[in-house]
Amino acid sequence: MKGFTAICKIELQLFTRDFFSFFFALVFPVLMLLLFGGIYGNAPIYEGADVGMMDISVPAYAVMVIGVIGLMSLPLTLSGYKEKKIYKRFDATPVGKKSIMLAQVFVNLIMTLIGISILLIVGRLLYHIQMKGAFLSICVSMLFSIAAIFSMGFLFTAIGRDLKSTTLLCYLVYFAMLFLSGATMPDMLFPDTIKKISDFLPMTYAVDLMQGVFAGDSLSLHGTELLILGIVAVICTAVGAVLYRKKDWT
Repeated sequence: MKGFTAICKIELQLFTRDFFSFFFALVFPVLMLLLFGGIYGNAPIYEGADVGMMDISVPAYAVMVIGVIGLMSLPLTLSGYKEKKIYKRFDATPVGKKSIMLAQVFVNLIMTLIGISILLIVGRLLYHIQMKGAFLSICVSMLFSIAAIFSMGFLFTAIGRDLKSTTLLCYLVYFAMLFLSGATMPDMLFPDTIKKISDFLPMTYAVDLMQGVFAGDSLSLHGTELLILGIVAVICTAVGAVLYRKKDWT
């Protein structure tokens, strides 16, 4: 346990020194919030609505945090470790490579929760966002979203032959989902064609789930989103684990 704790501390330090991961996970979503908050404020999304623009934007930006960490930071770090033969070095010790993988997941999970917390605090202080959902429902929604997106990143690491191919795959999927899922702008602004495409993106269901629960919906109203995210998490984790076993980590 002491060894795992020490690895987690080191991985946490490395995360904070990585400008890309630190900026896009903790700073960029807040800048998006300030930008669109400065334009729209928390005005109702339509006349007579009891939900404001920032009320639906903050949970969407929370999914953005999950996406950048789960699809960029986590898989690219794991792929980089493989390319640098770090797993081989850990396998030569009693710690083993599984410990560094688990430490990466744990650290990235913690940083995801910190990033979301910062968003919620800023949104609450500056725009008085409403969080009508039950605390437990919000937590369950976050965990399902994190599990699905993180498992996709894990799968991409298993698929990629090296850091370059993994980076290309992660970039293509992340930015496609970022702009087509409603994570950056409300999907109500999308034309019908884009909405049809977004139905095939797991992040779309994470955004819909988070927005609904934040608005006060019960989890029972979002069974479809929970089911799809759960299936994505199980399939990606299972396939990724099989591919990992077949990989040459030395």
